[in-house]
Amino acid sequence: MTVLLSALLLGGAQPPVAAASGRPAAGATTVRPCGARTHVEVFRPGGIPLVDWRENLAFDGHGTLWVSHVTGHRVEGYAPDGTLKITLPVNGPGGIRRGPDGLMYVNYGVNPLTTGLGSGILRFDPAAAHPRPEKVVDGLSGINGLAIDAAGNLYVSRELTTGVLKFRPDGTEDVRWTRAASVFGTNGLEIVGDQLYASVLTSSASPIVRIPLKDPARHTTVTELSPHPFDAKLLDDLTAFRGDLVVASFRAGELLRVDPATGRSCVLVTGLRMPTSVRVPVGFGAHDPHRELFVVEASGRIVTVRVG
Repeated sequence: MTVLLSALLLGGAQPPVAAASGRPAAGATTVRPCGARTHVEVFRPGGIPLVDWRENLAFDGHGTLWVSHVTGHRVEGYAPDGTLKITLPVNGPGGIRRGPDGLMYVNYGVNPLTTGLGSGILRFDPAAAHPRPEKVVDGLSGINGLAIDAAGNLYVSRELTTGVLKFRPDGTEDVRWTRAASVFGTNGLEIVGDQLYASVLTSSASPIVRIPLKDPARHTTVTELSPHPFDAKLLDDLTAFRGDLVVASFRAGELLRVDPATGRSCVLVTGLRMPTSVRVPVGFGAHDPHRELFVVEASGRIVTVRVG
């Protein structure tokens, strides 16, 4: 979620309802606790909320956690023990993911206050002694989340307009695909098999949408997580975990677990501080991707959640 948009939403602005096609979910229901035993530990302390904003995180599979510091205009690389190994200067970085080529891709210019310095998608080699970000796509605006499929295609969410952007590995846009994926206000993105899942930020119903990669026009609503308009979750990033989806609720300070087949949901964790991104720790030291989740918050804090 971008800094300016979050300020508007938290300030009481009424978000528009997201558009969706296909058969919708039965409707929003009260989300109950999951009942799973969880334990939260601090991996990195935070700073001043919103000022020390860290927007997104990803693992390169080779021992480094990469974090987008959107207000600090840098991407940070952490070791499994929490040591800061490296920082890369990037203008307003947002969604960050590892591609099938082993390179790290990151959206830049996500902070609307600095879009005049350029915005788009960068990539860098996480294994290089001195990684040098290079542009893949330039001239984008209003972007945030990022997902990459097995063929190297890039998918970018947009919080205040319709359509998930798709770019081929060579950086050219698949305009037809983008037009077909006509969902308004997407934020977090996650690919599971041949399906792209998106959390919708700018809808008071707090929906999660499924978009078939091969036929994006057939997108449908998996579930709606807010029982009434005044309980909008402000959904941010989401990840696949143990066959389910786990999505961060920025406003409620929760991690919500969703069964993508049935739409059933429950609250996995509460008490977080404006969580913006959640991922599983693949190839990150002794951390277990089957039992742990890493969460980054708008306070700059990074926490681990162990699920029993």
